[in-house]
Amino acid sequence: MKLRRVILISLAAICASIIPSYAIANPSENFYQNKGKVFDDWGLCRTHSTGEEGFFQVFSQTEFRPAIVFESLGENADRAYRLGQELAENYPDPDQRAEKVFAFARDKMRYDSDVSQFGFDEFAQNADEVVAAIEEDGFTYGDCEDYAVLLAVMYRGGDYRSAIALAPNHAAALVYLPGYKKANQSLSLDGEPGWVWAEATGGNNHLGWMPEQYMGAPLAAYEVTDESIAALEPPVNPPVTTVRQKGSNTGVQISPFFIVIAFMWILPLFRRRRRR
Repeated sequence: MKLRRVILISLAAICASIIPSYAIANPSENFYQNKGKVFDDWGLCRTHSTGEEGFFQVFSQTEFRPAIVFESLGENADRAYRLGQELAENYPDPDQRAEKVFAFARDKMRYDSDVSQFGFDEFAQNADEVVAAIEEDGFTYGDCEDYAVLLAVMYRGGDYRSAIALAPNHAAALVYLPGYKKANQSLSLDGEPGWVWAEATGGNNHLGWMPEQYMGAPLAAYEVTDESIAALEPPVNPPVTTVRQKGSNTGVQISPFFIVIAFMWILPLFRRRRRR
């Protein structure tokens, strides 16, 4: 598989006021299970992030492709992308529109683990599945990669450039918004300034607020485009019924996805220490 070069994030520490805060096209209809892993209509594994079949196609700490985003872009564009387009029509001011996109994800989704929702240690949702649940119930549940995927797609629909960022134990979205004054950190991708961190996992968060633990941390990002991926013919495997459960908010649980990401960041540190 030809991988796009992953853009490494360089951070320029420009301080601003920090506000404290402490959190197809259509949904896939043919989930199936193979060797304990759950796959979707596009052949992506929803229960693992790594490798060519993983929903984020993580190969190393700097090499990944958030393939699940492309289930809702290009020829697959549907609910989430259209929401971004509607906001673009209603809010011509770029800063205000970006804040409205962010507020939708923050206010319509409540942070919760995949175990309490789906019964899996990890189960990634695409952007249209998140929006479908919101349209049905008025809100939904998700963890950080679900927020990031939704925001990346909605920002593309809203006529912005967007990206997925990976940090140790975390995923977030980025939006290209040069001159935005409310960010507490200035971000550059591949030497290009003007990128804003979108961390919608907490009910009091605002666009541009970047948690302190990720400032200066090793980060990688992938700028998404309107490319799409093709759906596959469903296999003969019997489909898996995924039943969304009510979020329980039973505490912080670290998914296997983030354990893998953290390991990829920690391993080079041990290698450098051994060379000494």
